[in-house]
Amino acid sequence: MQHRIVRKQHNSRHCFICGLGNSSGLQASFHETEGNELIALFTPTDAHQSYPGRLHGGIASAILDETIGRAISVGSSRQVWGVTVELHLEYRKPIPLGCQLKVVGRVTEDGSRFFGGTGEIVLPTGEIAVTAHGRYLKAPLEKIADFDPVANDWRVVEKPDDPTVIET
Repeated sequence: MQHRIVRKQHNSRHCFICGLGNSSGLQASFHETEGNELIALFTPTDAHQSYPGRLHGGIASAILDETIGRAISVGSSRQVWGVTVELHLEYRKPIPLGCQLKVVGRVTEDGSRFFGGTGEIVLPTGEIAVTAHGRYLKAPLEKIADFDPVANDWRVVEKPDDPTVIET
């Protein structure tokens, strides 16, 4: 399936998932689609393994949690954040290291204070390795953490190789 990209989301400096200055992190990029989904792209390394050559299940959970939690901001100019209330995963296939993975997240229900969403990690073969569904509390960042956007280098980082279409 092809997903046309309409906007890229922010990255930060230190975050384990999106921190571009975190050499131990995933350094994931997040792309909003015209279908109101969010697709994260990342390439896990040996630093992210559990069994040799396999992505750690906790890291798979973390990238799904981040992607679904960020999906509430798709198409919005406001910075709304999702604080995880519950997250359920089903691990279907081992996830290899050293290849680009795609994580698709979407909002499935949107209330005044809470939202629900689903997501999956898609292997380069197109197979789904992990599925997730969760429930999140909507909150502005200033209520979650002491966050300085400048100090944390919170910005959209455009790269020449950013995709305009992502195939899953």
